[in-house]
Amino acid sequence: MEQPVVSGFAHDLSGATFAVVGIASMPTDWAKVFRSLANTDLTLDSLTGGGGGTPPPAIPPPSQSMTPPSVLDLNAYLMHAVGRAARRRLTETLEARGLRLWHLSVMALLADLGPQMKTALATRLAINASDLVKVVNDLVRVGQVDCVRDEADRRRVVVRLTPEGKASLRSLSAEIARTDDEILAPLDAAEREQLASLLRRVHGHLEPAPADLARERPGPAD
Repeated sequence: MEQPVVSGFAHDLSGATFAVVGIASMPTDWAKVFRSLANTDLTLDSLTGGGGGTPPPAIPPPSQSMTPPSVLDLNAYLMHAVGRAARRRLTETLEARGLRLWHLSVMALLADLGPQMKTALATRLAINASDLVKVVNDLVRVGQVDCVRDEADRRRVVVRLTPEGKASLRSLSAEIARTDDEILAPLDAAEREQLASLLRRVHGHLEPAPADLARERPGPAD
């Protein structure tokens, strides 16, 4: 006959409290107890060691995060984990529109600075010139940007946002703001502003100098 994993008796006839007996203070044994309780409708408020025995070890239920607590003390890990989750959601938002992060970067830069030569865009974004051309061509095909002669110097060709591109960027920015709200849901408005201020300071500290950008420009892997 199959033996029950857990056996015990109720201290209270109402069943509001109960005791488990005959369980050694071993993590593996208590893990079986927690798994059994997790499959019931019971709500476990607290555990105490009765009869002068050793209290059961604190073992998190299966639903809790399995991230090692010591790792949560590492700011670099936290920034990586949160950044990875944010990047995934941002990528999903862009892919729904047939765009990638590099497309967003080019459109945002053109909105901030106005029409730019491709070489200037490549330098600003730290991307190889040939790869920048591919990104611009993608945006030209879907009508988000166009390439025209510079009014100040007809020998130069500049990239500019089209009216459709400006409208798309406004819509996309609003959608990304909603994604921000989901990610930062645990924070109130003041905490979000404080976080943004701190992140901008760290970003400014890590942002490479223009001379460094000229030496090495990655391709658009995203």
